[in-house]
Amino acid sequence: MCLALPALVVALLDDDHATVDLDGIQKRVSIALTPDAGVGDYVIVHVGYAIGMLDPHEAQQTLDLFAELAESQMPVEPRPVT
Repeated sequence: MCLALPALVVALLDDDHATVDLDGIQKRVSIALTPDAGVGDYVIVHVGYAIGMLDPHEAQQTLDLFAELAESQMPVEPRPVT
């Protein structure tokens, strides 16, 4: 199974690379497959490569779902025994 995540392009770098941000984590990725990507665009990132561009609204919906999933996986504090 593969997982690709939406990430915001925050800087264009040399040699077909960009810095992307996903929930505060910044990473250098190749944008060779998405040459039209620019700062402020959302791209789908898979193993260090931007493999497609994404509409901002769709990207936000996906990020919201990931956040909801992460929140639902938080451990529940045990109740004290009385």
